[in-house]
Amino acid sequence: MPMSGDRRQDASMLRISEIFFSIQGESTRAGLPCTFVRLAGCHLRCTYCDTEYAFRGGQTMAIDAIIERVLTHSTRLVEITGGEPLLQGAVHELMTGLCDAGCTVLLETSGACDISPCDERVIRIMDLKTPGSGEADRNLWDNIEHLRTDDEVKFVLTDRSDYEWMCGVIEQHDLAQRCGAILVSAVGEQPKGLEIAGCAALDPRRLAEWILADGLDVRMQTQLHKIIWDPSTRGV
Repeated sequence: MPMSGDRRQDASMLRISEIFFSIQGESTRAGLPCTFVRLAGCHLRCTYCDTEYAFRGGQTMAIDAIIERVLTHSTRLVEITGGEPLLQGAVHELMTGLCDAGCTVLLETSGACDISPCDERVIRIMDLKTPGSGEADRNLWDNIEHLRTDDEVKFVLTDRSDYEWMCGVIEQHDLAQRCGAILVSAVGEQPKGLEIAGCAALDPRRLAEWILADGLDVRMQTQLHKIIWDPSTRGV
């Protein structure tokens, strides 16, 4: 699907915000070396977004060139992220090409785009948007039917109301049985200069206490890369 407001792109090209080699900061693979391919463009405007710079701009690259760049790094763990990577239809060609090259491919996507066309070898990390994000109405709930046991579902929480909403979604959709992990994190302090603002941080200690009190079968996570480096640092 072409990106809103853009001319239709050639199937072998993608608009890339950045490609970098770093430590995986989230998911069940946190702590592992990982190559990140960040696609440009996003149709959501979450209150706590920390990658506003990926909304626009970027460099148009051929898929073969992207794969060649990825394979220069020592790891074969690759994350496709954004922005919202599924807005560019050619991302499926990229992910299949990386899988064919022997990579373990993670896709970080919102819950607002259809995940069903993804190569079955791709591990989808689906970020279901909570009410506090301001974008919960954009979740595509049919995606849940397409989850596999290797996939992961992510919730970013802004407050107690978000937590209770998440608990209801987990129970209603039996997420613990549908996917490999339920990832839960608290919104952190926002980097200075964000265009999208107005979302206060949630104390991770409070979130941990809620999870323990309710005995939730979830994995609490932090953004490890923001602990290692300054939270506003790009390319990490």
